Amino acid sequence: MQKFHIKRNDAVIVIAGSHKGKQGKVLEIRAAKNRAVVEGVAMIKKHLKKSQENPQGKIAEREGTIHVSNLMLLSRYEQSKRTKLPATTVAKA
Repeated sequence: MQKFHIKRNDAVIVIAGSHKGKQGKVLEIRAAKNRAVVEGVAMIKKHLKKSQENPQGKIAEREGTIHVSNLMLLSRYEQSKRTKLPATTVAKA
């Protein structure tokens, strides 16, 4: 079994990709494909057929998966932002 830098219920932020900057809680890790489901991020639409629960059918929205390499722990992200020094201007002689 593979070890990841994140686990269920961790607060994470997306650091790369089309959802960059979004944050949420990890709901599920899918180790076979190195992906994670994050609450409120990468929402997809799922079309449901008519059934007893949905007599009209419906379009349900749910979370998709994001590759774990695009995720970072929120605490580590905030810590890295705090420790970075501001850029200094170098005077030309």
